[in-house]
Amino acid sequence: MSSADTIFALSTPAGKAGVAVVRMSGPASFQIANRLSPKAPLEIGKIQYCGFAASDGSLIDRGLRLAFEGPKSFTGEDCVEFHIHGGRAVIDKLLSALADQGMRPAEPGEFTRRAFENDKLDLTAAEGLADLIDAETEAQRRQAFVQMEGHLGKMYESWRASLIGAMALMEAEIDFADEDLPEDLSQQIYPAIAEVLEEIQAHLNDRGIGERLRDGVRIAILGPPNVGKSSLINALSQRDVAIVSDISGTTRDILEVHLDLGGIPVLIADTAGLRTSGDAIEAEGIRRAQRRAKESDLRCFVGDASQAQTFEDGEIQDLFQEGDLLILNKSDLKAPDVGPTGSEVISISVKTGDGLDRLIESLSDRVHDLAWPSEAPRITRQRHRLLLEEVVRHLKDLQAHQDREVALRAETLRLSVRSLGRITGRVDVEDVLDLVFSEFCIGK
Repeated sequence: MSSADTIFALSTPAGKAGVAVVRMSGPASFQIANRLSPKAPLEIGKIQYCGFAASDGSLIDRGLRLAFEGPKSFTGEDCVEFHIHGGRAVIDKLLSALADQGMRPAEPGEFTRRAFENDKLDLTAAEGLADLIDAETEAQRRQAFVQMEGHLGKMYESWRASLIGAMALMEAEIDFADEDLPEDLSQQIYPAIAEVLEEIQAHLNDRGIGERLRDGVRIAILGPPNVGKSSLINALSQRDVAIVSDISGTTRDILEVHLDLGGIPVLIADTAGLRTSGDAIEAEGIRRAQRRAKESDLRCFVGDASQAQTFEDGEIQDLFQEGDLLILNKSDLKAPDVGPTGSEVISISVKTGDGLDRLIESLSDRVHDLAWPSEAPRITRQRHRLLLEEVVRHLKDLQAHQDREVALRAETLRLSVRSLGRITGRVDVEDVLDLVFSEFCIGK
């Protein structure tokens, strides 16, 4: 890829639509726009209604054209958008006409990458934009918008600025050792180091809420065979996604359903019934269920009210964690027995719908506690977390070895500054750029 190229792409989803938007960016954008509409000279900053012609002069379509002059554009370059009718033939013809002018199609995320390279946004804001495009719930939208607005990047940059200020004192002691400088100049940095370290550790101690909100809260439905686990996931999703049968062991693999619980994305997994089985396939399904239970953020253990289920099975006791839900299904057949001491048991009947509202309310409360967004920016990617943990290790090492030679302490501090800069893209990030921008769709 080269920033000297002029690129183009369809920015709206492919397929039939009322309107489609084709975008181009680069040094030849204005010149090419004028070629496609020779009877309507381009006017910067104005919406123009005009025709768009192919290279042979035939009219492709009439629509709206918008021009944005760099650096006051999304990419920081000269940009033009064509708003045309959204038929496949119209779109294909306009894209072909742009290719005939010597431009090349954009790579995934290339528009946003150019915005980053032209200092229109940092890496965290670019990632927030990708999350905003992918957001499916209100809570995801809120979190992504805060990050896209730059709040996360500004917080990281403020820490980086503090560490750079501390590094300047160390460098001064190294470079001007023969000058009349205050004694132990480099020792003055430690209050600032302690403050930054405390703030980063508090930021890391977030229980993974930001990442969980971005990816979805994982819930596993567990229990013995034939207690209604598959019927429950059908009821929660309000559609038949799982096979329901009186035959034990019907569910042998993990079945996942995406839900929106009060704005929080949720991934609910129906699992194989927990029991001892001599069937090799069912036994593998049970092992997968146990693994999913340990990996999930929340577990819902389902029992059968008609079988006097008390949730005292050793398998359930091993998997149960504080905050998990105990559910007794088939309450229409028999009044439920009590569960383990101190644990809430929700009585439901999937068949009649009794108790489902209470169950959904209890699920929503737990999900909101696990992943409710805040106005404060949160960590949303493991990339951020790993680099912040690097910073913490370097700063703790700096605190623990204050008697080291100043040059060694300065190098440790420089490494912490470098790790922070890699999050926002300020330094040495070529190895992560392809990964970050490959998440984008073509045309963004």
